[in-house]
Amino acid sequence: MQSSHSSFFVRRIQSEDTTISDYMINEQIRDREVRLVGEEGEQLGIMSAREAQALADEAGLDLVKIAPNAKPPVCKIVDYGKFKYEQTRREKEAKKKQHVIEIKEIRLSPNIDTNDLNTKVNAARKFLSKGDRVKVTLRFRGREMAHMQASKHILDDVAEMLSDVAVVEKAPKVEGRSMTMFLTEKK
Repeated sequence: MQSSHSSFFVRRIQSEDTTISDYMINEQIRDREVRLVGEEGEQLGIMSAREAQALADEAGLDLVKIAPNAKPPVCKIVDYGKFKYEQTRREKEAKKKQHVIEIKEIRLSPNIDTNDLNTKVNAARKFLSKGDRVKVTLRFRGREMAHMQASKHILDDVAEMLSDVAVVEKAPKVEGRSMTMFLTEKK
């Protein structure tokens, strides 16, 4: 029983090792020619991978392929541990600064009263001010299906009421038993 547990542990370590190194370093670089960038960011020109590796060894640093899709691939002489740390720090900073735009939905029915409509519009206004997209859905049930086009004016009214803060991204469209429209914040 203990042996199966240890093999699981070994497999888990192996899977983590593959994700740790996204960049090819030192002897993993098998290209004939590479464009080399020095440790201070200076261009050292195009040379063979062996020459580049020799320069990196001479400096006591690692050779890291930073742009594998370029012709020829770009390699840089850096301290790999420090380079990897800075990359993860940059990614964390970028994640902090990004804002995920969510889609908030407001559901209406064809026989909605004016005050209820105003309440829903105020909720949509709040969502739009936070930077989210709003999906306005007009749902039809039973006999209401026969009067779909006659109820389109409700979505038009919502768009009109929010015209000061929102713009219609996708015009009202019938999908099954509902009619939907997307609104986004005015820039």
